[in-house]
Amino acid sequence: MRRALRLRAERRQLMTAEADVLGELKRLRARVPQLTGALAASADGLVLATDTTEAEGVAALTAAALGVALRLTEATGQGGFRELLVRGDRGYVATYAAGSSAVLTLLAEPRINVGRLHLEARRSSARIGELVDSALERPESP
Repeated sequence: MRRALRLRAERRQLMTAEADVLGELKRLRARVPQLTGALAASADGLVLATDTTEAEGVAALTAAALGVALRLTEATGQGGFRELLVRGDRGYVATYAAGSSAVLTLLAEPRINVGRLHLEARRSSARIGELVDSALERPESP
């Protein structure tokens, strides 16, 4: 019961950052026009802000992929998770750590410059991480 209450409180706190996080997603999409979707989610798959379709499913799959990526980086001694890039026939899915409890997942066209994607996404994920982490640090309003 306590855990459920704590999780609900954390989710409410995370949602306070939604407008600022959405603004960052929109600025990122403006800087990188080859992006076809963007979402920020908690590490457990809760959508915080989205600029894409099927956000719930993408967030859930991101959480699953994050679990595997975390285990892989730990098992191979590569340190903490930073990013994951998947290339498909029709484009890319890229996931970046965003602070201590969130991730940024981006969908991109196959013609994207991957170096530019990483550069811009790393900046945005750092900003989103700051927003989310500060929302979690704020005391909850009564």
